[in-house]
Amino acid sequence: MPCQTSGELKLLVKEAKRYTKDGKVADYIPELGRANPDDLSIAIHYPDGRCISAGDIDKKITLQSISKVISLAFVLMDRGFSYVFERVGMEPTGDPFNSIAKLETMAPAKPLNPMINAGALVVTHMINGDSVEDRFHRLLGFIRELADDPAIGYCEKVARSEYETANLNRALCYFLKQHQIITEDVEELLDLYTKQCAIEMNCLDLGRIGMIFAMDGRDPLNGKQIMPEDVARICKTFMVTCGMYNASGEFAIKIGIPAKSGVSGGILGAVPGKFGIGIFGPALDEKGNSVAGIKLLELLSKNYKLSMF
Repeated sequence: MPCQTSGELKLLVKEAKRYTKDGKVADYIPELGRANPDDLSIAIHYPDGRCISAGDIDKKITLQSISKVISLAFVLMDRGFSYVFERVGMEPTGDPFNSIAKLETMAPAKPLNPMINAGALVVTHMINGDSVEDRFHRLLGFIRELADDPAIGYCEKVARSEYETANLNRALCYFLKQHQIITEDVEELLDLYTKQCAIEMNCLDLGRIGMIFAMDGRDPLNGKQIMPEDVARICKTFMVTCGMYNASGEFAIKIGIPAKSGVSGGILGAVPGKFGIGIFGPALDEKGNSVAGIKLLELLSKNYKLSMF
């Protein structure tokens, strides 16, 4: 079913777009720095197959940190609850997503949650497979199934750009390796992680993945339970408590939708039992979230009473 342009959404996008001037693109990753800061688009995917949109929803975006919640779901299915949470915690942090500070004060030195970089690296480390390529293609296959789009791939230029500038993530990996939380070769893990972050799709794909989380892991269009209900529940909980970096508390109060952002400007939203949302707006605030994307979600939540609280 084709995605229909919505007049109401167009008006909300127009209003939210005024805020793009308050943000800047993630130029610390050179390839992401090429994005147009004025871009803003949204697709909403309903469980009956309907889709409404506004903006250029066909423009490809890389998942970046949005991949963290998907890889968590995949690893929970692969490894089980106990294995995963023996190695990564469940608590929010007020620190930036790339901070190393809490690792130094924790005993044992495991990351506080899977949505910060240290935790996401540990989660990616847990993906089963015989090689980086095997592990990556297993994760990619899961993402293609969630989006119902076998054409989804990754952007080699972005992956390379991230790999070459990943020195802070290297530091996190070596710290975690010193404490036996990570046991594999650091460069191989970074190769896998940067490819994971560089998986690209459009807003419609993103909204469809959000819809699967919203529907407790079930694809209502074919009846398949893609992930167990409890895995979807755990992921949505992390989206609420940690999904918007260290702005998650304010986001929960003002908007109240389980969501995960990435520094490409993407936001995946899952309104429980209702629909999924995919947003792209590459101008970021100081926390690393899409400044216009958050405003757009705030307008949606307020106008249609979407907050789960």
